[in-house]
Amino acid sequence: MTLAATLREADLFRSLPKGFVQCRACAHYCALPEGGAGKCGVRRNLGGRLYLVTYGKAAALHLDPVEKKPLYHFHPGEGILSVGTVGCNLFCAFCQNWQISQFREFRVSPEGRLDRPIGEDWPPKRLVAEAEALGVRLLAYTYNEPAVWIEYAHDTARLAKARGMKNVFVTSGFETKEAWDYIRPHLDAANVDLKGFTEKFYREVCGARLKPVLESLGHLVASGVWVEVTTLLLEGYNDSDEEVRAMARFLKGLSPDIPWHLTAAHPDYRMLDLRSTRHATLVRAHAIAKEEGLRFVYVGNVLDEERNSTYCPNCGRLLVRRRGYRVEALWEAPGVCPGCGQRIPGVWTW
Repeated sequence: MTLAATLREADLFRSLPKGFVQCRACAHYCALPEGGAGKCGVRRNLGGRLYLVTYGKAAALHLDPVEKKPLYHFHPGEGILSVGTVGCNLFCAFCQNWQISQFREFRVSPEGRLDRPIGEDWPPKRLVAEAEALGVRLLAYTYNEPAVWIEYAHDTARLAKARGMKNVFVTSGFETKEAWDYIRPHLDAANVDLKGFTEKFYREVCGARLKPVLESLGHLVASGVWVEVTTLLLEGYNDSDEEVRAMARFLKGLSPDIPWHLTAAHPDYRMLDLRSTRHATLVRAHAIAKEEGLRFVYVGNVLDEERNSTYCPNCGRLLVRRRGYRVEALWEAPGVCPGCGQRIPGVWTW
């Protein structure tokens, strides 16, 4: 780690009077005075221009199975190089990556001098070269919200795309339409967190708003990006039958083929008194989602081979068996049911 930042002028901002700038990357639309930082802590007004101060600084870098994102209908069984930085535009009290997402305790001078390390040097060219060296064709922008470092993600994704790779956002969905249009030419898939279905939950537990997330989901589906959705079920907060049913109906309205991952939470960050989500809660939510007509519903963070596997929605045949992150495809032609010929929505081949 070094104490030199690569100051990348942001692409998504506009100048305001009196030296202020407005960030256009996420739905907070932060207006920053000179020297100020956005809510994310990493987009800063330096000299009347907006800069990303985490450009090329990876706080987390791992080789994961693509199922861990989670993506179940997007190149199952493949590895994905996953990268994240410090900072986030949400403040989820249950965050499981809070050590990096909520990190704000650093300063950066106008010349780009940091007062403490914020990550290792992984500029876009090095990330893409690392993926090639590992024999990996998928890259994920994840661990914290990629909207707050979207220029870094964009430049990496553009290089990766040129090398025949595919790019994935793991996101809260709190981006602006401008941000989605900016990254869209290089984006192949996204897993979007639908954290709940009330404004109260989003405002009080996540420090955000629900409406922009719903708009993002609609925009992404319409744009042709492959979309899967994850909801971390917190007992007593967002797991009521009514709320699960409302989420399921919304997703079905976008497409009944959107895979929905219902995952177990555990105590973390500011919710250390939270009860770990019971398996029975996930089973109940899974049943509701299926009742509402979603064709591909999965449970996560628990051992449940039956509800983690993919079945043909037409004849019910088992097509992809999952035991944890171990994947067994049971078809000859990827994405085609060998029993009835039904085509399964997803991205199965290159």
